[in-house]
Amino acid sequence: MKIAMTGVSGNMGREALAQSMQLEFIERVRVLLTPKRKNNKLSRRLKARYGDRIEIVRGWLSDAAACEKLVEGADIVVNMAAVIPPHSDKNPQASYLCNQLGAVRLADAVAAMKNQAKLIHTSTVAVYGNRTLAHPWGRPGDPLMPAAFDYYAMHKMIGERHVMESGVKNWAVLRQTAMLYEGIIFSNISDGLLFHTTLNGPLEWVTARDSGYLIRRILECEQQGKNEKFWNRVFDISGGHLNRRTGYDTFVDGFSIMGGSPRSYFKPNWCATRNFHGLWYADNELEKMYSYQRGTVEGFWNEMSKKYRIFRLARLVPAALIRKCVFGRLLGDDNSPSKWIKNGDEARVTAAFGSIENALSLPSDWTGFSVEDAKQYGSDESEPMQACAGRMLSHGYDESKPFEKLTLDDIREAAIFRGGRCLSKEMAETPYTKMLWQCSEGHTFSAAPYTVLKGGHWCPFCQPQPWKYDTLAKKSPYYAQVWYDSHSADEDYIYSFDKDGNAHIERG
Repeated sequence: MKIAMTGVSGNMGREALAQSMQLEFIERVRVLLTPKRKNNKLSRRLKARYGDRIEIVRGWLSDAAACEKLVEGADIVVNMAAVIPPHSDKNPQASYLCNQLGAVRLADAVAAMKNQAKLIHTSTVAVYGNRTLAHPWGRPGDPLMPAAFDYYAMHKMIGERHVMESGVKNWAVLRQTAMLYEGIIFSNISDGLLFHTTLNGPLEWVTARDSGYLIRRILECEQQGKNEKFWNRVFDISGGHLNRRTGYDTFVDGFSIMGGSPRSYFKPNWCATRNFHGLWYADNELEKMYSYQRGTVEGFWNEMSKKYRIFRLARLVPAALIRKCVFGRLLGDDNSPSKWIKNGDEARVTAAFGSIENALSLPSDWTGFSVEDAKQYGSDESEPMQACAGRMLSHGYDESKPFEKLTLDDIREAAIFRGGRCLSKEMAETPYTKMLWQCSEGHTFSAAPYTVLKGGHWCPFCQPQPWKYDTLAKKSPYYAQVWYDSHSADEDYIYSFDKDGNAHIERG
């Protein structure tokens, strides 16, 4: 088997390459490395370790020629490349070139192959947007609502949609949940992004090691002819019931190896109350198919504590000093909600808190803040699709029917639930045959039934930018069922970037 991979310099990709190379039936892995100088050393290291079994293509994912060279002769292409926050916030062009245009170029290269490879595309939980404990459970088919001003989620959403409708005969989209990787603490204490986390919002974690192992298991099963239920579907890369938390719990986990806690290191009003991303995955199909979930949040932090003694030394430092010098300094970062409030950035503050008044009214002391218990909302359920069925979002049609048995009436019902219409006069021949739709704003577009009903995509003209879910939710029960968990019905804002890339807000 010949494999092509992107993103092997990243956390998931590094693990996927190392674990896949343990499979004897893999003859060759060709990887794409950007021409950046730092990858010169990585290139030499990979060649020294794997010899002729690895081929290296230097180029950008956004370059069509590089993608064509990468996929030539491949049986399976695995796209794990991503520009993630906070880098995507600071360099939106890099996010666009990798997360959106790169996905387009790679899918088009695969679609143009004489002997088409199969394409595995990694997306993100961020495409689902903000969730609260009112509806913490998510699954494929839920509305995709990238948070306002989130370049990463916006570009990933557009990229995965293209993969699904590109003409690639065998594809799979894997939406990665929050990932635990070795340098996560260093990354999170260097940017105001830390305080985008909603304290009582649901978060689910998976280790980079397990994500890489998942790719290995998919390749193994492909070689054994056991992937008949895998291709042409959207999945969530879940972490399982042992790895579901809230934002607050996540801080407790990470800070514990330093001997501290969120209560000792920062104040509750430093964190946004909405416009983030994270949920608990009800879809656990990949685990049932591939048994990849081995690591736990607890085990990960125990490992980090043993490996990085510097964090254990932090226990000797007064918590007040750490709060001031480590976390307090992030309040002045341009990506910090506190900086937005100080600067009177109405657009970002409204998106993150509802209003500047809401932000200023938050308690600065933990005694005035209520911390929710994740288990009270079913976080420890091992079979959430059954146990929490009544708390799942509706997709607007009879999901008890096998997808291939859906009728034109079912499709029309789903379109109405989304605030629009299905304009096609006949049912599509297959779930992947495009039909004609119209959204609540009058835009006409084509999309396959699977893309809409199981992918969660809807009108490409209404989203993701500008972000106008206040407008859409008023006409679409599909969006309203989750949007009003964190927004009031009388809000009527449209969020966008102006011509200079600054956050902008206007009345709808």
